[in-house]
Amino acid sequence: VQLQASGGGLVQAEGSLRLSCAASGGTFSSYAMGWFRQAPGKEREFVARISGSGGTTYYTDSVKGRFTISRDNAKNTVYLQMNSLKPEDTAVYYCATMKYTVAGWRPFGSWGLGTQVTVSS
Repeated sequence: VQLQASGGGLVQAEGSLRLSCAASGGTFSSYAMGWFRQAPGKEREFVARISGSGGTTYYTDSVKGRFTISRDNAKNTVYLQMNSLKPEDTAVYYCATMKYTVAGWRPFGSWGLGTQVTVSS
């Protein structure tokens, strides 16, 4: 599966952005999908996950209540609606296919290009 994230940009604190991730080359609805982010000088971290059907979602604590992950399987696209953005949300955001392993949910496959989100104070 090839992935391409888009929709990033520069926004002021408390603003909103919606990221999109278009997938190609696989059976999109069969994959759980996730969003990750990597800030300068930091490791890539998990942000949100959604099941193949879209019926189950999970968020890291720092974005709960502010971010919403969703998907449109007819369009092979997963979204991340980000509201009430904070400067600490500044990062390159990536989408990934995910699978459940003995070590828990993990990304697999190629990352593709991310999209830069910059939140100014």
